[in-house]
Amino acid sequence: MVSGTILVIGAGSIGKRHAGNLERLGARVEQMPWRACDLHDIAKRTDVTAMVIATATQIRLELVQLCAQKGWPFYAEKPLAWRVDQAQAIHAAAAPVAARSMVGFMMRYHPAVQDLVARDLSHIYGFSFEIGHDVRQWRANWRFADSYAAKPQGGGVLLDLSHELDMALALFPGLTVQSAQSIGHLGFPGVDFATRIALAAPNGPAGTVAMDYLSPVSLRRAGLRGMDGILDLDFLAPALTHATPKGSETLRYSFDRNDMFLSAMRDFLALVDGRAPSGNPLLPRFDRMETSTHLIAAAWEARTFTAQLSHDMG
Repeated sequence: MVSGTILVIGAGSIGKRHAGNLERLGARVEQMPWRACDLHDIAKRTDVTAMVIATATQIRLELVQLCAQKGWPFYAEKPLAWRVDQAQAIHAAAAPVAARSMVGFMMRYHPAVQDLVARDLSHIYGFSFEIGHDVRQWRANWRFADSYAAKPQGGGVLLDLSHELDMALALFPGLTVQSAQSIGHLGFPGVDFATRIALAAPNGPAGTVAMDYLSPVSLRRAGLRGMDGILDLDFLAPALTHATPKGSETLRYSFDRNDMFLSAMRDFLALVDGRAPSGNPLLPRFDRMETSTHLIAAAWEARTFTAQLSHDMG
């Protein structure tokens, strides 16, 4: 078991989840809000073994640099950056500890995604990923205007719900951004409330990733279209339907959402301790995630705003 203290930087809901899961797994945890952090004091500590970075997207590089300097593996929440040059700087800074660190793309632990990656997807020619919900109903006692998501630099739906971009790339390596069309809001200049991204891979499939803060009914689904059949996935059910000319079958998955976070933290503790992780073929180990980080940043930089809403978003 890991010795020493794991610092969880960030006092929001995701930081609390990670701290609770680490404690559940037997780790010694200290959680602190970013505003209470003194990096000079943290750098002097001799009891720290690793760090979880659960701050707003704007706060990454300085903490990664500290971890690399001290030799501390880290688990950084997604996304890492919203510009390609930021992504390059963060990955360069992380190099000394990258092979023992992780990025928080917990959807790579979803059993349906694990099922998909185990299948032969070479016949797939098209795909779509979509996630949507009403951001005003997201959490109790929460206002969009007061959140990190409302910031023009580092906020917006593309960055906030970037799991879908990462999943598309994990299943279909080589994807690049063809276009990114966004709907904005007059009250929040530069913040995208709905974005549709076109992606394509050389000699591979083409498809879209769409996310929005506007859907009155929450949805999260994916569709893969292939020469041998089609696959439709409802992440909220969760269920996967595979249809071929011979018929269709539906697989249903029984799991708790926190299982994904818990599995990710279990793998992180293994990396920190120098043990072998779970064997997840999609393990989001930091040194393997640069293409995903760059894809997300490239999509953000490619956004073109086609409309502006004026609805009350709270």
